[in-house]
Amino acid sequence: MGEYSGREPCPARICDDIGGAFAMGAVGGGVWHSVKGFRNAPKGLMNGAYYSVDAIKARAPITAGSFATWGALFAAFDCTFAHFRRKEDPWNSILSGAATGGVLAARAGPRAAGKNALIGGALLAAIEGLGIMLTRMMAPKPQTREEMLAQQAHDPLEPPAPAPGLGGLSDIFASSSSSSSSDSSGGFGLFGSGSSGDSSGSEFAPPPSNNVVPEYTDPDSPKK
Repeated sequence: MGEYSGREPCPARICDDIGGAFAMGAVGGGVWHSVKGFRNAPKGLMNGAYYSVDAIKARAPITAGSFATWGALFAAFDCTFAHFRRKEDPWNSILSGAATGGVLAARAGPRAAGKNALIGGALLAAIEGLGIMLTRMMAPKPQTREEMLAQQAHDPLEPPAPAPGLGGLSDIFASSSSSSSSDSSGGFGLFGSGSSGDSSGSEFAPPPSNNVVPEYTDPDSPKK
């Protein structure tokens, strides 16, 4: 049933919760006891560091073990309720939190067990309620009836309409072809070989040749 709740299936869920709870207790307990040991140490930076490390080594494993025990009981009760109820919903977590709190405080008497069961159930109910509220806040807004009808009336195979002020693809290709033809005609007319220019090519015609040879005169001959 784990595929519907977003968690591991039930046999593997217990080991997963034990490992996660142990890691959380080790990290959180290490930070907490390091600060506590530094505050209870005598004056001096070296004394504070020594007492912090000593407190972490002495108390962090105990905190991690307590968290792992709580995670194991919670996962076991969660799988049990999911098996008997045949569903995955927030009530499994709430009942598991209450049962875990009651079992952990059973040695202190029925009154303490009942009190811790109420605290565990209320804590898990607050966590589940917060998760449901965040899920609903982040969920997309449902469509109205008008939007659903408009979406059904729209043909998904119909090509999108062009933007206002712009033509279709045929208009774009037509405008590009007309601009290219005007550029080509203007370019050929510059050299005089276009349709609008002079066919004789008078702009670049060579100058007329003068075949008259100048008369040769001898500089030694007397002038006439």
